[in-house]
Amino acid sequence: MALHVNRLTATGVKTAKPGMHADGGLLYLLVKPDASGTEYRKSWIFRYRDRITGKLRDMGLGPAWDVSLAEARERAAELRRMLRDGKDPMEEKQTKKTDARLKQERRLPFGRCCELYIEAQRSGWKNPKHAAQWDSTLRTYCESVWKLPVDQIDTALVMKCLDGIWTDKTETASRLRGRMESVLAWATVRGLRAGDNPARWRNHLDQLLPARNKVQKVQHRAALPYADMGAFMVELRQRDGLAARVLELQILTNTRPGEAAGAQWPEIDLDGAVWTIPGARMKAGKEHRIPLAPAAVKLLRGLVHVNDNVFPGVRNKPITTEAAMKLLKELRPGLTAHGFRSTFRDWGAETTNHPREVIEQAMAHRLKDAAEAAYQRGDMLQRRTRLMKDWAAYCGTTTKGDNVVTLHSAAKKNRAKA
Repeated sequence: MALHVNRLTATGVKTAKPGMHADGGLLYLLVKPDASGTEYRKSWIFRYRDRITGKLRDMGLGPAWDVSLAEARERAAELRRMLRDGKDPMEEKQTKKTDARLKQERRLPFGRCCELYIEAQRSGWKNPKHAAQWDSTLRTYCESVWKLPVDQIDTALVMKCLDGIWTDKTETASRLRGRMESVLAWATVRGLRAGDNPARWRNHLDQLLPARNKVQKVQHRAALPYADMGAFMVELRQRDGLAARVLELQILTNTRPGEAAGAQWPEIDLDGAVWTIPGARMKAGKEHRIPLAPAAVKLLRGLVHVNDNVFPGVRNKPITTEAAMKLLKELRPGLTAHGFRSTFRDWGAETTNHPREVIEQAMAHRLKDAAEAAYQRGDMLQRRTRLMKDWAAYCGTTTKGDNVVTLHSAAKKNRAKA
């Protein structure tokens, strides 16, 4: 038996009295009084029976003043097609709403993704300053894309952030590119975007930008010539205070400023003359044993134990690296504390017969040659012990013409005069 449809007319809709008026094809016009009871509210209803429960379900199609009779019939026809395909119209509608809401939630701005990535990585970074550095770099140079949805970031937008600084601030630009790549990779894994990473370098941005080493002007840290090392140590040993001692220890052990400033008494075996810095405090993330020359042991024995910090600062924290830097600026303006590692490296290569690999081990450098690194499993502690003794001895002497003068006695005389 054919289904009767299109029973209503436009005039009939306007004059309809309260109740449910069937148009056919599961389409109904619902008329009921409003809150005041003086006027009628008319709306379209699609009424169908649930295929599983058998219960009637009413799906609203909109008010009659906004949805015309013809439009209501078109919508009802679409819903009947869904029923024929075995789909539930109301469930399909709810699914679309949920998908739309989830899609909107996933469209996080690039800036918000940067914040979430930094927060996720914060506990894994050895240096607390990393989070601030990441945040500052990304906010400063990604301002143009900060509020854009992360799924809209493409190669052109990445280039917009890099173009202005790639030549003038190459090191900063390179770090920025790497950080953008990490944030976008994080967003991809979280399902916030799809496709290739527009900030990747190999076979992508390397086709648009010159290699960093071709545009970057290498600027070496200002370092003291090793020939002046002895004279500098005389001046340094005349200075009192922890800043002078931390700088002296850094030089004698060839450590980085932060490694020396953060030294802990539990790391140091004075009787065995070995300082073991845990991987968490090393740049390479690997434990590093340092043989202590007699001069370094003497320096450490002369310090007062306050807490676990060899060089205590404020609030039970170690002294800051800025303290040694400030002192160095007074003694040798223009030099950097990190530059003493270059002084040590030049001295070892140009004036000694110590093998390169021993010197590199003393620098706590990772070997670039993968094969060489695979075979070198020890840390050459005994050979480095001789190296560090030679270095400490060199730091304790000064050369004037053909004469070599021991500085320890000179330092004592200067202190006596003072």
